[in-house]
Amino acid sequence: MTPAILVTLIVLWQLVLVGYTFTLAGNAADEAARAGTAVSPGARQGACQAAGTDTLSGAWSSGATVTCATSGGMVTADVTVRVPILFPGTLSFPFDVTGHAGAVEEETD
Repeated sequence: MTPAILVTLIVLWQLVLVGYTFTLAGNAADEAARAGTAVSPGARQGACQAAGTDTLSGAWSSGATVTCATSGGMVTADVTVRVPILFPGTLSFPFDVTGHAGAVEEETD
């Protein structure tokens, strides 16, 4: 019975990590989109990337990608994060989790 309980706990822990990775990717995309709206278009990509990666801890920020785009008065951000296997900072699954967010572009004077 002990092996079955251990396998169940490992699977549950992995599911928690997958869910937490989705939460982190979405939050990082929100922060990146907000940061991209408050700067001039020339500095947008840099500010967006910095804000997106700053919200991720070290284990999740390695291998994460942040991209921002502007169209129709909206700034959108996509953050792609790798899902760790059992312990953040070690091995990762061969699939990524993507967070997407958008914000209205602000007028800069």
